[in-house]
Amino acid sequence: MKTFRSPNLGRALDLAHDILIIDGHIDVPYWMAEVYKEDISAATIGGDFDYPRARKGRLDAAFMSIYVPVRFQKSGGARDYANGLIDVVEGFVASHPTKFGSAITPADIRENHNAGLVSMPIGIENGVAIEEDLRNLEHFFDRGVRYMTLVHAADNLICDSSYDKSGTWGGISDFGGDVVREMDRLGMIVDVSHVSDNAFFDVLKVASRPLVATHSSARAFTPDWERNMSDELIRALASTGGVVMINFGSDFLDREYDVVSTRLRKRINKRIEKKGLERFSDEGFRMFSEFRKANPVGSVTDVVRHIKHVAQLVGVDHVGLGSDFDGVFSLPVGLQDVGDYPNLIAALLDDGFSDDDVRKICGENFMRVWQQIETSVGSDN
Repeated sequence: MKTFRSPNLGRALDLAHDILIIDGHIDVPYWMAEVYKEDISAATIGGDFDYPRARKGRLDAAFMSIYVPVRFQKSGGARDYANGLIDVVEGFVASHPTKFGSAITPADIRENHNAGLVSMPIGIENGVAIEEDLRNLEHFFDRGVRYMTLVHAADNLICDSSYDKSGTWGGISDFGGDVVREMDRLGMIVDVSHVSDNAFFDVLKVASRPLVATHSSARAFTPDWERNMSDELIRALASTGGVVMINFGSDFLDREYDVVSTRLRKRINKRIEKKGLERFSDEGFRMFSEFRKANPVGSVTDVVRHIKHVAQLVGVDHVGLGSDFDGVFSLPVGLQDVGDYPNLIAALLDDGFSDDDVRKICGENFMRVWQQIETSVGSDN
């Protein structure tokens, strides 16, 4: 299997130990609920996140994505489903208080870092979770949710999705405008990943606080793919003081990788089927996980290319990390799980980024935005 090598790896390991590393989007709760349940406090056979690898990678804060699938738009029960996933995260922390820590403020992240804990702040992915009731935003905020991705793979009651060409609202709905305003009032960060371009610009008109894209990359390298952010969108987001947190998924790095990834996924699924196994049986899951790890697509340097593009376009203060671990099939060489952040730091150093640049990219940019929003809400009240 291909590996990543760098003359700066030793320096990167030292730097990783000293700085905050914050990942804006990891899909552990959904993975545990819908894919394959494992004890993430110990080494696991599958998935991209567990405590030993998080410590190896010097990860300080992993935003736990409370991903609510599109199916709940029709079936109902989205609020209850989201609450169930939040219960899962709270269970991780309660069961392993010497390993994981809850975090609802930037100060909590620093306190947990000093205590040697991996913080598990919470973000909701897909505004369908609030159903049709603005009061649910405050409910989830009180439960510790600190950002919400407005939409996912299909248009919802809030806004249009970049994946859905229906253009239901031509941007955001009237209800969506109310959602953004209420999030701003509460101090819940507005995440514009997954929104359509029109929806993004509508959000921009309504929002009064910095915007964040928790797991999106640069469309400059994936032309015509609306899921990533165009230069125009990146500039507009930066003008709010916000941060684009780069997605590590191979599909997000280069559209040619999407073809390779799709082919690989079909290949392993056929192998599992040929053996007469269920994909999420113990043996099927082991095969799937081993194949996935043995077949990375792209390189950590592709991620650096996206980071560099955003930094050159709007400045290094407006870029961060949002891996989408446990939410994507293919990942690049050198960035296959939460143990690999030092490889990314080394690749950034190889490319000429300074230690201070790395500190900002890996966590302080997001911390700045979060603190600014928290402070501004306090002053408003």
